[in-house]
Amino acid sequence: MTGERVPIAYLAEEPAPRALALESDAPEAEEAQPRKPMLVAIDPGPEESAFVVFVDGAPTSFGKKPNLELLLPLARLVEVNPEARLVIEMIASFGMPVGQPVFMTCVWIGRFVQIWTTHGGAHDLLTRVKIKHHLCGSHRAKGANVRQALIDRFGPDKAKAIGTKKAPGPLYGVKDDVWSALAVGVTWLDTNPTRMAA
Repeated sequence: MTGERVPIAYLAEEPAPRALALESDAPEAEEAQPRKPMLVAIDPGPEESAFVVFVDGAPTSFGKKPNLELLLPLARLVEVNPEARLVIEMIASFGMPVGQPVFMTCVWIGRFVQIWTTHGGAHDLLTRVKIKHHLCGSHRAKGANVRQALIDRFGPDKAKAIGTKKAPGPLYGVKDDVWSALAVGVTWLDTNPTRMAA
């Protein structure tokens, strides 16, 4: 698990430190304020999933948590901000045999969608092929190519996109599967510019 714990209602209001939290301590008055467009992007896994929260199109928080620990924050977030949208990377068939982890990932995709839509939220699913094609121009792109495309987008170079501890860039602290969640969100935002509620 990565990141700090931040009240989830805080994520619905403005850019926050880099985490999605379990508690919601927002006063009633804050809930009446207008919300900025928010997107939650998830790269699902069989036991843990990476996420990135975008507010006004910019990544404001991210991390990786056990799947069970994401259900309650997702429910609370969509209750606080019903206009928020969820986008999840979907499993696609390539005609090859798959194992138990792939099936468990599919189960968790369904659980995330269920908790989100039960509370009235809208969602979308994107395949990895669509993400790679959008960011790199080829469905044969590798993870390193996707990562470089994201660095170029937020950079134009690593020093500006990621930065250092003293001078962090917008992607400072992004690692491992969080890059995939970031790619999911960026692709959705690029291909659906008019679907985010203002």
